[in-house]
Amino acid sequence: MAHYAFLDENNLVTEVITGIDENETIEGLDTETWYGNFRGQTCKRTSYNAVTNGFRGKYAGIGYSYNPDEDIFVAPQPYPSWTRSGSFWNPPTPRPIDGFWTWDESTLSWVETQV
Repeated sequence: MAHYAFLDENNLVTEVITGIDENETIEGLDTETWYGNFRGQTCKRTSYNAVTNGFRGKYAGIGYSYNPDEDIFVAPQPYPSWTRSGSFWNPPTPRPIDGFWTWDESTLSWVETQV
């Protein structure tokens, strides 16, 4: 079993499905090609283990984008000040390690949250 993301004309993920194993073929075609042809959309395989196995950066979700130059999926940018490195978004300052913190875009800083 494998998972496949369907992309719109702007490379945004519109749907993710569970399909047959990526090593199988359908009517002689690889799974991405067959699913893409069947739906009339670009189809890219995605993996729950993407972070550990390095496959396309991270698991695709609806609203994520696909970057064909890097062959990775990227989540929507969480805040305007955050910058992307590969599939991940990084704040201007690292989150403190201890405690619970929330990003405050207006001050570009972490605010400790009481639990």
